[in-house]
Amino acid sequence: MNNLVYAYIGDAVYEIMIRDYFIGINTGKVNDLQKIVTKYVSAKGQVEMLSKIEDNLTEKEKEVISRGRNHKQIRHPKNTDIVTYKKATGFEALLGYLYYEDKDRLKEIKEIIYDNL
Repeated sequence: MNNLVYAYIGDAVYEIMIRDYFIGINTGKVNDLQKIVTKYVSAKGQVEMLSKIEDNLTEKEKEVISRGRNHKQIRHPKNTDIVTYKKATGFEALLGYLYYEDKDRLKEIKEIIYDNL
């Protein structure tokens, strides 16, 4: 599957993970939840999470991240620099890859992510 397709679904997987986590610990107002979640699901937040979990990743997972990060991209959002955007794309590609290829490992990564929130 194309690396950017993995990243596309991985972005959604990560956002659901983060929303689910914060809904589980805070049943407050949706606006408050959105402010908290946005901090983690932004490109910068994704890169910060990747740096926290990378020691727990296999060589294959690091390879998936590298392929996602190095995939040629024509444009990137205005609110972040290209390096951050590419690293975030690699993180999303990892989650998308695991979503399609290894749901058990995705559950393990989810727990590692939750431990780092």
